[in-house]
Amino acid sequence: MYISRWLKREESNYRVSEILRWLWRAWRGNRLQAVLNASIGLLSVAVSLAQVWAVKHAIDVAAGAVEGSIYWAVGLMGGLILCDFGLNIAGVWVRNLLGIKAQNRMQQRMLDRILRSEWQGKEKHHSGDVLNRLEFDVNNVVNFLTETIPNSLSTLAMFLSAFAYLASMDWRLALIITAMIPVFVLVSKIYVRQMRRLTREVRNSDSKVQSVLQETIQHRMVIKTLEGDDTMVDRLEATQSELRQNVVKRTAFSVFSNLILNFGFAFGYLVAFLWAALRMSHGTLTFGGMTAFLQLVNKIQGPARSLTKLVPAFVSVFTAVERLMELEENPLEEQGEPIDMAAPCGIRLQQVSYAYAESDGNVIDRLSFDFRPGSCTAILGETGAGKTTLVRLILALLRPQQGDVYIYNKEEARRLTPRYRTNFVYVPQGNTLMSGTIRENLRLGKLDATEEEMWEALKRSCADFVSSLPDGLDTVCSEQGGGLSEGQAQRIAIARALLRNRSIMLFDEATSALDPETERQLLKNILSSNDKTIIFITHRMAVVDYCDQTLQLEKVNSASSL
Repeated sequence: MYISRWLKREESNYRVSEILRWLWRAWRGNRLQAVLNASIGLLSVAVSLAQVWAVKHAIDVAAGAVEGSIYWAVGLMGGLILCDFGLNIAGVWVRNLLGIKAQNRMQQRMLDRILRSEWQGKEKHHSGDVLNRLEFDVNNVVNFLTETIPNSLSTLAMFLSAFAYLASMDWRLALIITAMIPVFVLVSKIYVRQMRRLTREVRNSDSKVQSVLQETIQHRMVIKTLEGDDTMVDRLEATQSELRQNVVKRTAFSVFSNLILNFGFAFGYLVAFLWAALRMSHGTLTFGGMTAFLQLVNKIQGPARSLTKLVPAFVSVFTAVERLMELEENPLEEQGEPIDMAAPCGIRLQQVSYAYAESDGNVIDRLSFDFRPGSCTAILGETGAGKTTLVRLILALLRPQQGDVYIYNKEEARRLTPRYRTNFVYVPQGNTLMSGTIRENLRLGKLDATEEEMWEALKRSCADFVSSLPDGLDTVCSEQGGGLSEGQAQRIAIARALLRNRSIMLFDEATSALDPETERQLLKNILSSNDKTIIFITHRMAVVDYCDQTLQLEKVNSASSL
Protein backbone atom coordinates (compact mmCIF):
# COMPACT_ATOMS: atom_id res chain seq x y z
CA MET A 1 0.00 0.00 0.00
CA TYR A 2 1.66 3.18 -1.18
CA ILE A 3 0.27 5.41 1.58
CA SER A 4 1.61 2.94 4.13
CA ARG A 5 5.16 3.51 2.92
CA TRP A 6 4.61 7.26 3.02
CA LEU A 7 3.25 7.27 6.57
CA LYS A 8 5.55 4.61 7.98
CA ARG A 9 8.10 5.41 10.64
CA GLU A 10 10.30 3.09 12.62
CA GLU A 11 9.03 4.11 16.07
CA SER A 12 5.39 3.25 15.31
CA ASN A 13 3.95 0.12 16.90
CA TYR A 14 0.84 0.18 14.70
CA ARG A 15 0.26 -0.39 11.02
CA VAL A 16 -1.49 2.28 8.99
CA SER A 17 -4.40 -0.11 8.39
CA GLU A 18 -4.87 -0.49 12.18
CA ILE A 19 -4.90 3.27 12.68
CA LEU A 20 -7.40 3.76 9.85
CA ARG A 21 -9.71 1.09 11.31
CA TRP A 22 -9.53 2.84 14.70
CA LEU A 23 -10.44 6.15 13.05
CA TRP A 24 -13.32 4.51 11.18
CA ARG A 25 -14.78 3.12 14.42
CA ALA A 26 -14.40 6.52 16.07
CA TRP A 27 -16.07 8.25 13.10
CA ARG A 28 -19.20 6.12 13.36
CA GLY A 29 -20.19 7.92 16.54
CA ASN A 30 -19.71 11.36 14.98
CA ARG A 31 -21.43 10.97 11.62
CA LEU A 32 -24.11 13.61 12.23
CA GLN A 33 -21.64 16.43 12.78
CA ALA A 34 -19.43 15.24 9.90
CA VAL A 35 -22.41 15.14 7.48
CA LEU A 36 -23.65 18.57 8.59
CA ASN A 37 -20.20 20.10 8.21
CA ALA A 38 -19.78 18.51 4.78
CA SER A 39 -23.21 19.77 3.66
CA ILE A 40 -22.51 23.30 4.85
CA GLY A 41 -19.14 23.19 3.11
CA LEU A 42 -20.60 22.05 -0.22
CA LEU A 43 -23.29 24.74 -0.07
CA SER A 44 -20.55 27.28 0.65
CA VAL A 45 -18.72 26.11 -2.51
CA ALA A 46 -21.85 26.66 -4.60
CA VAL A 47 -22.40 30.12 -3.12
CA SER A 48 -18.73 31.06 -3.58
CA LEU A 49 -18.70 30.10 -7.27
CA ALA A 50 -21.99 31.92 -7.76
CA GLN A 51 -20.34 35.02 -6.28
CA VAL A 52 -17.56 34.78 -8.87
CA TRP A 53 -20.14 34.77 -11.67
CA ALA A 54 -22.14 37.58 -9.99
CA VAL A 55 -19.06 39.84 -9.69
CA LYS A 56 -18.06 39.16 -13.32
CA HIS A 57 -21.64 39.85 -14.46
CA ALA A 58 -21.90 43.11 -12.48
CA ILE A 59 -18.57 44.39 -13.83
CA ASP A 60 -19.49 43.51 -17.42
CA VAL A 61 -22.91 45.20 -17.01
CA ALA A 62 -21.25 48.32 -15.61
CA ALA A 63 -18.70 48.34 -18.49
CA GLY A 64 -21.44 47.83 -21.09
CA ALA A 65 -19.99 44.51 -22.25
CA VAL A 66 -23.32 42.77 -21.53
CA GLU A 67 -26.87 44.05 -21.13
CA GLY A 68 -28.68 44.12 -17.79
CA SER A 69 -29.58 46.16 -14.74
CA ILE A 70 -26.69 47.13 -12.51
CA TYR A 71 -29.12 47.29 -9.54
CA TRP A 72 -30.25 43.70 -10.05
CA ALA A 73 -26.62 42.62 -10.50
CA VAL A 74 -25.51 44.28 -7.25
CA GLY A 75 -28.64 42.98 -5.49
CA LEU A 76 -27.72 39.44 -6.53
CA MET A 77 -24.24 39.97 -5.11
CA GLY A 78 -25.75 41.15 -1.82
CA GLY A 79 -28.05 38.14 -1.63
CA LEU A 80 -25.17 35.76 -2.13
CA ILE A 81 -23.15 37.57 0.54
CA LEU A 82 -26.04 37.08 3.01
CA CYS A 83 -26.19 33.39 2.11
CA ASP A 84 -22.47 33.13 2.83
CA PHE A 85 -22.99 34.82 6.21
CA GLY A 86 -25.78 32.39 7.06
CA LEU A 87 -23.70 29.35 6.18
CA ASN A 88 -20.79 30.65 8.27
CA ILE A 89 -23.10 31.11 11.28
CA ALA A 90 -24.53 27.60 10.82
CA GLY A 91 -20.99 26.22 10.68
CA VAL A 92 -20.08 27.95 13.95
CA TRP A 93 -23.13 26.49 15.73
CA VAL A 94 -22.47 22.97 14.44
CA ARG A 95 -18.78 23.19 15.34
CA ASN A 96 -19.34 24.54 18.86
CA LEU A 97 -22.42 22.60 19.96
CA LEU A 98 -21.91 19.21 18.32
CA GLY A 99 -18.11 19.49 18.54
CA ILE A 100 -18.02 19.59 22.34
CA LYS A 101 -20.51 16.71 22.51
CA ALA A 102 -18.33 14.64 20.18
CA GLN A 103 -15.24 15.36 22.28
CA ASN A 104 -17.10 14.50 25.49
CA ARG A 105 -18.31 11.19 24.02
CA MET A 106 -14.82 10.11 23.00
CA GLN A 107 -13.36 11.10 26.39
CA GLN A 108 -16.10 9.08 28.11
CA ARG A 109 -15.41 6.08 25.86
CA MET A 110 -11.67 6.25 26.50
CA LEU A 111 -12.12 6.68 30.26
CA ASP A 112 -14.59 3.78 30.35
CA ARG A 113 -12.06 1.62 28.47
CA ILE A 114 -9.30 2.54 30.94
CA LEU A 115 -11.49 1.83 33.98
CA ARG A 116 -12.57 -1.57 32.61
CA SER A 117 -9.06 -2.73 31.74
CA GLU A 118 -7.04 -5.08 33.91
CA TRP A 119 -5.00 -3.61 36.75
CA GLN A 120 -1.32 -3.95 35.94
CA GLY A 121 0.15 -3.14 39.34
CA LYS A 122 2.70 -0.74 37.88
CA GLU A 123 1.10 1.73 35.49
CA LYS A 124 2.87 2.18 32.16
CA HIS A 125 1.81 5.81 31.69
CA HIS A 126 2.03 8.71 34.14
CA SER A 127 -1.39 10.04 35.13
CA GLY A 128 -0.42 13.47 33.79
CA ASP A 129 0.44 11.87 30.45
CA VAL A 130 -2.93 10.05 30.42
CA LEU A 131 -4.79 13.31 31.10
CA ASN A 132 -2.82 15.01 28.33
CA ARG A 133 -3.87 12.29 25.89
CA LEU A 134 -7.50 12.36 26.99
CA GLU A 135 -7.63 16.11 26.44
CA PHE A 136 -5.39 17.10 23.54
CA ASP A 137 -5.21 13.87 21.54
CA VAL A 138 -8.95 13.27 21.79
CA ASN A 139 -9.58 16.86 20.67
CA ASN A 140 -7.20 16.35 17.73
CA VAL A 141 -8.99 13.17 16.59
CA VAL A 142 -12.49 14.66 16.95
CA ASN A 143 -11.56 17.79 15.00
CA PHE A 144 -10.03 15.67 12.25
CA LEU A 145 -13.09 13.43 11.92
CA THR A 146 -15.79 16.07 12.25
CA GLU A 147 -14.16 19.10 10.63
CA THR A 148 -10.96 18.36 8.71
CA ILE A 149 -12.33 15.46 6.63
CA PRO A 150 -15.76 17.07 5.87
CA ASN A 151 -14.09 20.39 5.07
CA SER A 152 -11.67 18.57 2.78
CA LEU A 153 -14.63 17.29 0.74
CA SER A 154 -15.89 20.83 0.20
CA THR A 155 -12.32 21.97 -0.49
CA LEU A 156 -11.93 19.27 -3.12
CA ALA A 157 -15.31 20.22 -4.59
CA MET A 158 -14.20 23.86 -4.73
CA PHE A 159 -10.94 22.88 -6.45
CA LEU A 160 -12.64 20.73 -9.10
CA SER A 161 -15.47 23.22 -9.70
CA ALA A 162 -13.12 26.21 -9.98
CA PHE A 163 -10.84 24.22 -12.30
CA ALA A 164 -13.81 23.28 -14.53
CA TYR A 165 -15.04 26.89 -14.56
CA LEU A 166 -11.56 28.22 -15.44
CA ALA A 167 -11.08 25.49 -18.06
CA SER A 168 -14.36 26.55 -19.71
CA MET A 169 -12.93 30.07 -20.02
CA ASP A 170 -9.30 29.12 -20.85
CA TRP A 171 -8.20 25.48 -20.69
CA ARG A 172 -4.51 26.32 -21.22
CA LEU A 173 -4.36 28.53 -18.12
CA ALA A 174 -6.20 25.90 -16.06
CA LEU A 175 -3.61 23.27 -16.97
CA ILE A 176 -0.69 25.63 -16.25
CA ILE A 177 -2.05 26.48 -12.80
CA THR A 178 -2.55 22.85 -11.78
CA ALA A 179 0.62 21.43 -13.39
CA MET A 180 2.79 22.08 -10.33
CA ILE A 181 0.51 20.23 -7.87
CA PRO A 182 1.90 16.73 -8.65
CA VAL A 183 5.39 18.04 -7.85
CA PHE A 184 4.29 18.96 -4.33
CA VAL A 185 2.64 15.57 -3.88
CA LEU A 186 5.89 13.79 -4.73
CA VAL A 187 7.90 15.96 -2.33
CA SER A 188 5.43 15.26 0.50
CA LYS A 189 6.89 11.77 1.01
CA ILE A 190 9.94 13.24 2.75
CA TYR A 191 7.79 15.79 4.55
CA VAL A 192 5.46 13.17 6.09
CA ARG A 193 8.20 11.03 7.60
CA GLN A 194 10.05 13.93 9.17
CA MET A 195 6.97 15.81 10.38
CA ARG A 196 5.47 12.70 11.97
CA ARG A 197 8.62 12.09 13.99
CA LEU A 198 8.84 15.72 15.08
CA THR A 199 5.14 15.83 16.04
CA ARG A 200 5.50 12.72 18.20
CA GLU A 201 8.45 14.29 20.01
CA VAL A 202 6.47 17.47 20.70
CA ARG A 203 3.45 15.57 22.04
CA ASN A 204 5.61 13.41 24.32
CA SER A 205 7.42 16.49 25.65
CA ASP A 206 4.10 18.22 26.28
CA SER A 207 2.93 15.19 28.30
CA LYS A 208 6.10 15.35 30.41
CA VAL A 209 5.42 19.02 31.21
CA GLN A 210 1.87 18.24 32.31
CA SER A 211 3.10 15.31 34.43
CA VAL A 212 5.56 17.54 36.31
CA LEU A 213 2.90 20.21 36.86
CA GLN A 214 0.38 17.68 38.16
CA GLU A 215 2.79 15.98 40.56
CA THR A 216 4.07 19.30 41.89
CA ILE A 217 0.57 20.59 42.66
CA GLN A 218 -0.57 17.23 44.04
CA HIS A 219 2.39 16.96 46.43
CA ARG A 220 2.79 20.66 47.20
CA MET A 221 2.82 20.18 50.97
CA VAL A 222 5.60 17.56 50.81
CA ILE A 223 7.64 19.76 48.46
CA LYS A 224 7.27 22.75 50.77
CA THR A 225 8.32 20.79 53.86
CA LEU A 226 11.34 19.39 52.01
CA GLU A 227 12.14 22.91 50.74
CA GLY A 228 12.12 21.53 47.24
CA ASP A 229 10.50 24.56 45.58
CA ASP A 230 13.53 25.42 43.46
CA THR A 231 14.14 21.76 42.59
CA MET A 232 10.63 21.32 41.19
CA VAL A 233 10.71 24.62 39.32
CA ASP A 234 14.07 23.59 37.82
CA ARG A 235 12.60 20.20 36.85
CA LEU A 236 9.71 21.99 35.15
CA GLU A 237 12.14 24.28 33.34
CA ALA A 238 14.12 21.24 32.09
CA THR A 239 11.01 19.57 30.65
CA GLN A 240 9.77 22.86 29.20
CA SER A 241 13.17 23.42 27.61
CA GLU A 242 12.92 20.00 25.96
CA LEU A 243 9.44 20.92 24.70
CA ARG A 244 10.66 24.27 23.34
CA GLN A 245 13.54 22.63 21.50
CA ASN A 246 11.21 20.12 19.88
CA VAL A 247 8.73 22.86 18.94
CA VAL A 248 11.55 24.91 17.40
CA LYS A 249 12.72 21.95 15.30
CA ARG A 250 9.19 21.21 14.10
CA THR A 251 8.47 24.87 13.40
CA ALA A 252 11.70 25.35 11.46
CA PHE A 253 10.91 22.32 9.30
CA SER A 254 7.32 23.49 8.79
CA VAL A 255 8.35 27.06 7.89
CA PHE A 256 10.89 25.82 5.34
CA SER A 257 8.32 23.49 3.78
CA ASN A 258 5.66 26.21 3.64
CA LEU A 259 8.14 28.67 2.12
CA ILE A 260 8.77 26.35 -0.81
CA LEU A 261 5.04 25.68 -1.18
CA ASN A 262 4.07 29.36 -1.05
CA PHE A 263 6.77 30.25 -3.57
CA GLY A 264 5.22 27.81 -6.04
CA PHE A 265 1.72 29.20 -5.52
CA ALA A 266 2.93 32.81 -5.84
CA PHE A 267 4.71 31.97 -9.08
CA GLY A 268 1.54 30.38 -10.43
CA TYR A 269 -0.55 33.46 -9.57
CA LEU A 270 1.92 35.75 -11.35
CA VAL A 271 1.76 33.54 -14.43
CA ALA A 272 -2.03 33.71 -14.37
CA PHE A 273 -2.01 37.49 -13.97
CA LEU A 274 0.41 37.92 -16.87
CA TRP A 275 -1.63 35.58 -19.07
CA ALA A 276 -4.88 37.42 -18.32
CA ALA A 277 -3.24 40.82 -18.81
CA LEU A 278 -1.88 39.79 -22.24
CA ARG A 279 -5.29 38.50 -23.34
CA MET A 280 -6.98 41.66 -22.13
CA SER A 281 -4.43 43.83 -24.00
CA HIS A 282 -5.20 41.89 -27.18
CA GLY A 283 -8.95 42.38 -26.68
CA THR A 284 -9.75 38.68 -26.19
CA LEU A 285 -10.76 39.12 -22.54
CA THR A 286 -13.01 41.67 -20.85
CA PHE A 287 -12.14 43.40 -17.58
CA GLY A 288 -14.83 41.35 -15.86
CA GLY A 289 -13.32 38.24 -17.42
CA MET A 290 -9.87 39.12 -16.06
CA THR A 291 -11.38 39.66 -12.61
CA ALA A 292 -13.06 36.24 -12.84
CA PHE A 293 -9.76 34.70 -13.97
CA LEU A 294 -7.90 35.95 -10.92
CA GLN A 295 -10.71 34.96 -8.54
CA LEU A 296 -10.81 31.47 -10.03
CA VAL A 297 -7.03 31.13 -9.76
CA ASN A 298 -7.36 31.97 -6.06
CA LYS A 299 -10.18 29.46 -5.71
CA ILE A 300 -7.99 26.79 -7.29
CA GLN A 301 -4.84 27.65 -5.35
CA GLY A 302 -6.69 28.17 -2.05
CA PRO A 303 -8.17 24.64 -2.00
CA ALA A 304 -4.90 23.21 -3.33
CA ARG A 305 -3.10 24.94 -0.45
CA SER A 306 -5.70 23.57 1.98
CA LEU A 307 -5.37 20.07 0.56
CA THR A 308 -1.61 20.17 1.09
CA LYS A 309 -2.35 20.94 4.75
CA LEU A 310 -4.05 17.56 4.91
CA VAL A 311 -0.58 16.04 5.05
CA PRO A 312 0.35 17.59 8.44
CA ALA A 313 -3.24 16.98 9.58
CA PHE A 314 -2.85 13.27 8.84
CA VAL A 315 0.54 13.29 10.55
CA SER A 316 -0.93 14.91 13.65
CA VAL A 317 -4.01 12.69 13.88
CA PHE A 318 -2.00 9.51 13.28
CA THR A 319 0.25 10.48 16.19
CA ALA A 320 -2.81 11.23 18.36
CA VAL A 321 -4.46 7.91 17.47
CA GLU A 322 -1.27 5.99 18.29
CA ARG A 323 -1.13 7.65 21.71
CA LEU A 324 -4.80 6.80 22.37
CA MET A 325 -4.36 3.23 21.13
CA GLU A 326 -1.53 2.81 23.64
CA LEU A 327 -4.05 3.55 26.40
CA GLU A 328 -6.15 0.64 25.13
CA GLU A 329 -3.33 -1.91 25.12
CA ASN A 330 -4.18 -3.34 28.54
CA PRO A 331 -6.67 -6.21 28.11
CA LEU A 332 -10.20 -5.77 29.42
CA GLU A 333 -11.32 -7.42 32.62
CA GLU A 334 -14.00 -10.06 32.34
CA GLN A 335 -17.14 -8.17 31.38
CA GLY A 336 -20.74 -8.94 32.29
CA GLU A 337 -23.35 -8.38 34.98
CA PRO A 338 -22.04 -8.43 38.58
CA ILE A 339 -22.68 -11.71 40.41
CA ASP A 340 -24.02 -11.45 43.97
CA MET A 341 -23.53 -14.37 46.33
CA ALA A 342 -25.67 -14.99 49.37
CA ALA A 343 -24.02 -13.77 52.59
CA PRO A 344 -21.96 -14.63 54.45
CA CYS A 345 -19.19 -15.28 51.92
CA GLY A 346 -15.62 -16.36 52.42
CA ILE A 347 -12.40 -16.21 50.39
CA ARG A 348 -10.11 -19.22 49.96
CA LEU A 349 -6.61 -19.06 48.47
CA GLN A 350 -5.02 -22.28 47.24
CA GLN A 351 -1.29 -22.30 46.45
CA VAL A 352 -1.44 -18.73 45.07
CA SER A 353 1.70 -17.15 43.63
CA TYR A 354 2.22 -13.75 41.99
CA ALA A 355 5.20 -11.74 40.68
CA TYR A 356 5.11 -8.31 39.05
CA ALA A 357 8.27 -9.10 37.12
CA GLU A 358 9.89 -12.47 36.65
CA SER A 359 13.32 -11.05 37.46
CA ASP A 360 12.10 -9.80 40.89
CA GLY A 361 10.75 -13.16 42.04
CA ASN A 362 7.38 -13.88 43.64
CA VAL A 363 5.81 -11.35 45.95
CA ILE A 364 3.23 -13.96 46.98
CA ASP A 365 4.55 -17.53 46.88
CA ARG A 366 2.32 -20.65 47.15
CA LEU A 367 0.03 -19.01 49.71
CA SER A 368 -2.96 -20.97 50.99
CA PHE A 369 -5.40 -19.42 53.46
CA ASP A 370 -9.09 -19.47 54.25
CA PHE A 371 -10.94 -16.26 55.16
CA ARG A 372 -13.95 -18.12 56.52
CA PRO A 373 -17.47 -16.69 56.12
CA GLY A 374 -18.27 -14.42 59.06
CA SER A 375 -14.67 -14.42 60.33
CA CYS A 376 -12.47 -11.44 61.20
CA THR A 377 -8.84 -11.69 60.04
CA ALA A 378 -5.82 -9.45 60.57
CA ILE A 379 -3.15 -9.50 57.87
CA LEU A 380 0.25 -8.56 59.27
CA GLY A 381 3.64 -8.18 57.68
CA GLU A 382 6.51 -5.79 57.20
CA THR A 383 6.70 -3.43 54.26
CA GLY A 384 7.27 -5.32 51.02
CA ALA A 385 5.90 -8.60 52.39
CA GLY A 386 3.04 -8.60 49.87
CA LYS A 387 0.07 -7.21 51.82
CA THR A 388 -0.98 -4.81 49.05
CA THR A 389 -0.56 -7.51 46.41
CA LEU A 390 -2.72 -9.87 48.45
CA VAL A 391 -5.47 -7.25 48.69
CA ARG A 392 -5.38 -6.80 44.91
CA LEU A 393 -5.67 -10.56 44.44
CA ILE A 394 -8.64 -10.74 46.83
CA LEU A 395 -10.34 -7.87 44.98
CA ALA A 396 -9.69 -9.59 41.60
CA LEU A 397 -7.61 -6.63 40.48
CA LEU A 398 -4.79 -9.08 39.80
CA ARG A 399 -5.02 -12.68 38.61
CA PRO A 400 -2.89 -15.35 40.28
CA GLN A 401 -0.09 -16.57 38.07
CA GLN A 402 -0.28 -19.89 39.89
CA GLY A 403 -2.99 -21.33 42.12
CA ASP A 404 -6.59 -20.17 42.55
CA VAL A 405 -8.68 -17.75 44.58
CA TYR A 406 -12.27 -18.81 45.35
CA ILE A 407 -15.26 -16.92 46.73
CA TYR A 408 -17.70 -19.25 48.47
CA ASN A 409 -20.64 -19.61 50.83
CA LYS A 410 -22.35 -22.67 52.28
CA GLU A 411 -24.03 -23.51 48.97
CA GLU A 412 -21.30 -23.02 46.36
CA ALA A 413 -17.72 -22.00 45.59
CA ARG A 414 -16.69 -20.06 42.49
CA ARG A 415 -13.32 -19.05 41.08
CA LEU A 416 -12.95 -15.33 41.84
CA THR A 417 -13.29 -12.95 38.86
CA PRO A 418 -13.99 -9.19 38.58
CA ARG A 419 -17.71 -9.92 38.24
CA TYR A 420 -17.73 -11.03 41.90
CA ARG A 421 -16.24 -7.72 43.04
CA THR A 422 -19.76 -6.54 43.82
CA ASN A 423 -19.56 -8.67 47.01
CA PHE A 424 -16.72 -6.54 48.43
CA VAL A 425 -16.25 -3.27 50.27
CA TYR A 426 -12.74 -1.81 50.28
CA VAL A 427 -11.40 1.06 52.37
CA PRO A 428 -7.80 1.83 51.26
CA GLN A 429 -5.28 3.50 53.49
CA GLY A 430 -4.86 7.26 53.36
CA ASN A 431 -7.29 10.00 52.44
CA THR A 432 -9.55 8.76 49.64
CA LEU A 433 -12.25 11.43 49.65
CA MET A 434 -12.95 13.31 46.44
CA SER A 435 -13.67 16.97 45.90
CA GLY A 436 -17.33 17.75 46.50
CA THR A 437 -19.73 17.58 49.44
CA ILE A 438 -19.72 14.92 52.15
CA ARG A 439 -23.12 13.83 50.82
CA GLU A 440 -21.67 13.29 47.31
CA ASN A 441 -18.78 11.28 48.76
CA LEU A 442 -21.13 9.06 50.77
CA ARG A 443 -23.35 8.40 47.75
CA LEU A 444 -20.41 6.86 45.93
CA GLY A 445 -21.10 3.94 48.30
CA LYS A 446 -24.84 3.90 47.59
CA LEU A 447 -26.28 6.23 44.96
CA ASP A 448 -29.85 6.12 46.31
CA ALA A 449 -28.91 6.35 50.00
CA THR A 450 -31.45 8.26 52.07
CA GLU A 451 -30.47 10.94 54.55
CA GLU A 452 -31.34 8.58 57.42
CA GLU A 453 -29.09 5.86 56.00
CA MET A 454 -26.21 8.33 55.64
CA TRP A 455 -26.53 9.55 59.23
CA GLU A 456 -26.70 5.95 60.48
CA ALA A 457 -23.53 5.05 58.57
CA LEU A 458 -21.78 8.14 59.94
CA LYS A 459 -22.80 7.19 63.46
CA ARG A 460 -21.48 3.62 63.11
CA SER A 461 -18.18 4.93 61.72
CA CYS A 462 -17.83 7.43 64.64
CA ALA A 463 -18.19 10.28 62.13
CA ASP A 464 -21.22 11.93 63.69
CA PHE A 465 -19.05 15.06 64.05
CA VAL A 466 -20.50 15.91 60.61
CA SER A 467 -23.71 17.05 62.34
CA SER A 468 -21.74 19.82 64.08
CA LEU A 469 -20.34 21.20 60.83
CA PRO A 470 -22.10 24.39 59.64
CA ASP A 471 -23.34 22.77 56.43
CA GLY A 472 -23.65 19.20 57.70
CA LEU A 473 -23.79 16.68 54.86
CA ASP A 474 -23.46 19.54 52.37
CA THR A 475 -20.06 20.56 53.73
CA VAL A 476 -17.75 20.99 50.75
CA CYS A 477 -14.40 19.20 50.78
CA SER A 478 -11.58 20.12 48.46
CA GLU A 479 -9.35 17.61 46.69
CA GLN A 480 -8.46 14.59 48.90
CA GLY A 481 -10.81 15.75 51.65
CA GLY A 482 -9.17 19.13 52.14
CA GLY A 483 -10.73 20.96 55.09
CA LEU A 484 -11.00 17.78 57.18
CA SER A 485 -8.39 16.10 59.38
CA GLU A 486 -6.96 12.75 58.31
CA GLY A 487 -8.97 11.00 61.04
CA GLN A 488 -12.20 12.70 59.99
CA ALA A 489 -11.61 11.83 56.35
CA GLN A 490 -10.91 8.18 57.26
CA ARG A 491 -14.15 7.88 59.21
CA ILE A 492 -16.20 9.35 56.36
CA ALA A 493 -14.53 6.87 53.97
CA ILE A 494 -15.52 4.04 56.35
CA ALA A 495 -19.09 5.39 56.45
CA ARG A 496 -19.11 5.29 52.66
CA ALA A 497 -18.05 1.63 52.81
CA LEU A 498 -20.75 0.79 55.37
CA LEU A 499 -23.36 2.34 53.08
CA ARG A 500 -22.24 -0.04 50.32
CA ASN A 501 -23.08 -2.90 52.71
CA ARG A 502 -21.42 -5.92 51.11
CA SER A 503 -20.60 -9.36 52.46
CA ILE A 504 -16.79 -9.04 52.54
CA MET A 505 -15.13 -5.92 53.97
CA LEU A 506 -11.43 -5.07 53.51
CA PHE A 507 -9.83 -2.34 55.60
CA ASP A 508 -6.27 -1.35 54.63
CA GLU A 509 -4.82 0.57 57.59
CA ALA A 510 -8.20 2.31 57.66
CA THR A 511 -7.92 3.31 61.35
CA SER A 512 -4.30 4.49 61.28
CA ALA A 513 -5.21 8.15 61.89
CA LEU A 514 -7.63 7.50 64.76
CA ASP A 515 -6.98 7.85 68.46
CA PRO A 516 -7.20 4.61 70.51
CA GLU A 517 -10.61 5.30 72.05
CA THR A 518 -12.23 6.22 68.71
CA GLU A 519 -10.60 3.18 67.11
CA ARG A 520 -12.00 0.84 69.79
CA GLN A 521 -15.50 2.24 69.43
CA LEU A 522 -15.31 2.05 65.65
CA LEU A 523 -14.17 -1.59 65.75
CA LYS A 524 -16.99 -2.51 68.11
CA ASN A 525 -19.52 -0.90 65.76
CA ILE A 526 -18.13 -2.63 62.68
CA LEU A 527 -17.97 -6.04 64.38
CA SER A 528 -21.35 -5.77 66.08
CA SER A 529 -22.97 -7.97 63.42
CA ASN A 530 -21.58 -11.40 62.58
CA ASP A 531 -22.84 -11.61 58.97
CA LYS A 532 -19.73 -9.99 57.42
CA THR A 533 -16.34 -11.41 56.58
CA ILE A 534 -13.90 -8.72 57.70
CA ILE A 535 -10.23 -8.45 56.73
CA PHE A 536 -7.91 -5.89 58.31
CA ILE A 537 -4.48 -5.02 56.89
CA THR A 538 -2.89 -3.43 59.91
CA HIS A 539 0.15 -2.85 62.09
CA ARG A 540 -1.91 -1.97 65.18
CA MET A 541 -2.25 -4.63 67.88
CA ALA A 542 -5.51 -3.02 69.07
CA VAL A 543 -7.05 -4.18 65.83
CA VAL A 544 -5.52 -7.68 66.10
CA ASP A 545 -7.17 -8.18 69.50
CA TYR A 546 -10.61 -8.00 67.85
CA CYS A 547 -9.79 -10.61 65.17
CA ASP A 548 -10.50 -14.36 65.12
CA GLN A 549 -7.38 -15.25 63.15
CA THR A 550 -4.15 -13.71 61.88
CA LEU A 551 -2.27 -14.10 58.60
CA GLN A 552 1.42 -13.21 58.95
CA LEU A 553 3.14 -12.42 55.63
CA GLU A 554 6.91 -12.45 55.46
CA LYS A 555 9.36 -11.11 52.94
CA VAL A 556 11.00 -14.48 52.58
CA ASN A 557 8.02 -15.58 50.47
CA SER A 558 6.48 -17.68 53.17
CA ALA A 559 3.37 -17.17 55.27
CA SER A 560 2.10 -18.45 58.60
CA SER A 561 -1.37 -18.38 60.14
CA LEU A 562 -2.38 -18.22 63.76
